[in-house]
Amino acid sequence: MIDKNDWRITNQENYLKNKELIYAHYKPYSSKWDHDHCAFCNDTFSEYGSDLHEGYCTLDHYYWICSNCFNDFKDMFKWKVVNE
Repeated sequence: MIDKNDWRITNQENYLKNKELIYAHYKPYSSKWDHDHCAFCNDTFSEYGSDLHEGYCTLDHYYWICSNCFNDFKDMFKWKVVNE
């Protein structure tokens, strides 16, 4: 069980608690963006070489969560994975 004082938790409960998520190939939220970060550990999602290319995201593709953080926090945040 993840400690509620884990360094990666920084008020995400205000915008990610009980959210529906999808597992998706990364695509930028805005045409002006070329990357995003995991909402917890700050790992980079992009279409570039060594960055993450897939992960969990909110239905609007605004918030991204890497697989490691998803597995660590899925119970605490009560996420529901859906098919889009």
